[in-house]
Amino acid sequence: MKIEVFSDFSCPFCYIAKRELERAIKEAGYTGQVDIEFKSYQIDPSASKEVGQNYYDYVMAHQKVSFEEAQQMMAGIIERAKEVDLPYNFAEMKKVHTENAHRLAKWTKQFGKEAVFIEALMAAHLLEGKDLNDKAVLLAVIKKLNLNVATAKEVLANPQAFMEELDKDRYDAQQIGVQSVPFFVFENRYGIKGAEPNEVFVRTLHQAAEIAGIKPTLN
Repeated sequence: MKIEVFSDFSCPFCYIAKRELERAIKEAGYTGQVDIEFKSYQIDPSASKEVGQNYYDYVMAHQKVSFEEAQQMMAGIIERAKEVDLPYNFAEMKKVHTENAHRLAKWTKQFGKEAVFIEALMAAHLLEGKDLNDKAVLLAVIKKLNLNVATAKEVLANPQAFMEELDKDRYDAQQIGVQSVPFFVFENRYGIKGAEPNEVFVRTLHQAAEIAGIKPTLN
């Protein structure tokens, strides 16, 4: 079964939805029968490429609200994240430009480590508040995955490296009308938008499995 996942590293809902999908695959009995293809999607290509902006400061400026109102707006996301054991702390989070992170993700794919890179980077950014504008943060994750840091530096130093892959993902998103993330496409037939409850993912997995001609494995 093929699932395409459109997401961005700076998207709190993307990590929540990723967790829901992973849990649903296990609960529905499709472990080892799912091929996940990650698609890059930048929520805000105009975000600063310099030091990341504090998330609350960003919300206050973007929504024109007070700090207390920004906290209230994020409170619901914090509670939703707790449902999938993700301890979000918006006080540490940054609003960042994610192009470099997406380009490195494409580079790691050739080594079969794209999925673990994406997981590690989401955790670093959304749970630990790491600034993805800082290339040292990106390279630290590369090092933990035992990939060649020197080559990764070369990728980061070349703004055009892996841009073709990002452009293809943007084209694919436009073709199917993706305007926000997370967005999941199951067997090129069914779609899920946003961090839906677990049962929605389970139901969609079963529907897609029928098309793919696979059956769940009973635990």
